[in-house]
Amino acid sequence: MPTSLMRRTVAGLFMVGIPGPRLDPASRAVLAEHPPGGFVLFRRNVRSARQIRDLVGALHDLGPGVPPLVAIDHEGGRVQRLGRPFTHFPPMARLGATGDPRLARAVGLAMGRELAAVGIDLDFAPVLDVWSNPRNTVIADRAFGRTPEEVVRTALPFAEGLLAAGVVPCGKHFPGHGDTTADSHQVLPRLRHPLAVLRRRELQPFVAAIRAGFPALMTAHVVYTAIDPRRPATLSPAIVTGLLRRRLGFRGAVFSDDMHMGAIAPHHSPARAAVSALRAGCDMLLFCQSLEVARQAMLGVERALARGALAPERVAEALGRIQGLRRLRATHAPSHRTTSTRLGWPGHDRLRARLADTTARIASRATAG
Repeated sequence: MPTSLMRRTVAGLFMVGIPGPRLDPASRAVLAEHPPGGFVLFRRNVRSARQIRDLVGALHDLGPGVPPLVAIDHEGGRVQRLGRPFTHFPPMARLGATGDPRLARAVGLAMGRELAAVGIDLDFAPVLDVWSNPRNTVIADRAFGRTPEEVVRTALPFAEGLLAAGVVPCGKHFPGHGDTTADSHQVLPRLRHPLAVLRRRELQPFVAAIRAGFPALMTAHVVYTAIDPRRPATLSPAIVTGLLRRRLGFRGAVFSDDMHMGAIAPHHSPARAAVSALRAGCDMLLFCQSLEVARQAMLGVERALARGALAPERVAEALGRIQGLRRLRATHAPSHRTTSTRLGWPGHDRLRARLADTTARIASRATAG
């Protein structure tokens, strides 16, 4: 394979972050040589609704080749990258507490419409973790509930709403991050539950999501000692290929969590981490904090392919699944895009108020009881 073709092929396996609210010359130079398969946006990239729409358009227009996917973490509550006029919904634990699938779908639809209006393709939501450990602060009220049943009842309809609006949902963090005490942004957590406990609790929302046809899932940077005592899920063939693909039958795209997080980066070079995640079965790798670190990871994957340490078939399989997300996005794309520079959704504000009223009534009844 010619070097230039290999470089572009490998870059298509990566979703990267950019440093600011617009494409600066230095970033453009890196992206021209290594055109990634996607971009993920953070608060550092956001100034206004009009600006984010222009930025997303510029990212989509980077070429040549297939348009990159543009993604964001947009969960509601404390994971909210976009300021007004985007509607700020409460944490998903409050939505889950209503137990109302129709309300959950309506919230997902509203969030999806707002993201689609500025061209965003994929939302890293819903959280499918079960918040079973009250000492867990990294997930906490980001979860839809404290039991698998609570999560499934509202997280899955929420995802249906996102997709109906034209935004691809990606459930996270497989196989479950809700009972850890450590934060994988900082350190590598370990979950020592027997496999029977994992099956009964952590895995149940993911099993339901797979049966519902979820198009994408994200892995957790957590060691599950009952399945693989040495490697976090993102780097574990036993978990990604053995459990998720073979035993649970998942056919969609698998995203890694950010490979720059403290659970991974201190223990592996960018190149080694990227190759290990691909060999484990991940399809698209997130390197969100530094384009230079992402470039190092891409070069490492190129070297692994050249020397036969990574099978070309594994790369082709991953690229095929990523392309499947693009086709899904095109199938569900809204029939028109907002062209006005003034974006606002008063109906969504009313929905947010309705959700607030509902959760207030639930809390009042619980206190009275």
